[in-house]
Amino acid sequence: MIIENNPPTDKPTKKELTYIQKVWQTVIIVALLVVFILIARVAFNVLLMVLAGSLISLYFHGVGDAIQRNTNLRRRLSMFLSIGGSFIFVGLLMWFMGTKIENQISILNDTLPITINDVKLRLGETPNGLKVLNYLSGENSEKLFHTAQRFFSTSFGVLGNLYIIVLLGIFFTVNPSLYKEGILKLIPSHNKLFVRNIIERISHDLKGWLKGTVIAMILITILITIGLTIMGIPVALVLGMLTGILKLIPNFGSLAAMIPGVLLALTIGTNTAIITALIYIVSQTIVSSIITPIIQERIIKLPPALTIVSQVIMGTLSGALGIILAVPLLVIVIILVDELYVKKIR
Repeated sequence: MIIENNPPTDKPTKKELTYIQKVWQTVIIVALLVVFILIARVAFNVLLMVLAGSLISLYFHGVGDAIQRNTNLRRRLSMFLSIGGSFIFVGLLMWFMGTKIENQISILNDTLPITINDVKLRLGETPNGLKVLNYLSGENSEKLFHTAQRFFSTSFGVLGNLYIIVLLGIFFTVNPSLYKEGILKLIPSHNKLFVRNIIERISHDLKGWLKGTVIAMILITILITIGLTIMGIPVALVLGMLTGILKLIPNFGSLAAMIPGVLLALTIGTNTAIITALIYIVSQTIVSSIITPIIQERIIKLPPALTIVSQVIMGTLSGALGIILAVPLLVIVIILVDELYVKKIR
């Protein structure tokens, strides 16, 4: 009987890092994190433009799907009609209404400074009005001026980037599978279905938000224009369109749109100004509390406080474009948190 004595095999022990190596490792991690944050900060506006282009693509796809359902046309032709029809509609709208809008804007530019002076005189006749004027004078007025100046300069920057955003939207519409599959190629094969479902859910909810927002913009424009026209307020069409555009900004947009309308109504009379303010409030309430929830009933219910916080943060980071895209970005974040964290802990 032969007994073999196998020598014990020593398993290789993991070598521990020295103190100096740990310090250098920490320094490298912190440096890479700082570089990543700086790159993300610089590229953040570009990512927002990509998101805006994606929303335009979702709009084109929504219109194209409606055309395909009602006409049984091929999908590519439906998308072509969606893009071309949208540009033709906007062009015809500006062609027929451009002159009237231009005249009303020039009237608004002429009357608004006079209106503001009249409001100052009216406020100066009451003690509370004097307090308001004193608050708006001096350093506070300079702060308000710089804030407004920054907002409008950012807004004009957004208008300058509109060409790129629309172009991205067209590219995403023409061949969406190219970009979707490109993202999925970066995902491990066992997670592809999971990521695909997340993308589909984000697309579905953003389509619902976009549909509700577009319909709300059209309805609020019609309601405000009709109401101000009945009240005899000048430039009613421009004020109605301004309200519809600012509907893109929940909470703050409605308040900003009401200010010029109420100021112009004050030139007619105090009662007219009060009724005009009520027209704005009632119209916004009807659209925001009744019509929009019915349209967006299948998408995520966004908490109002969370919406305001996201708008403040995005406005600080990226100005007007950030405020406009705060809600769709919040929808994406909530879906990602729900899919990647909440469902897993359940």
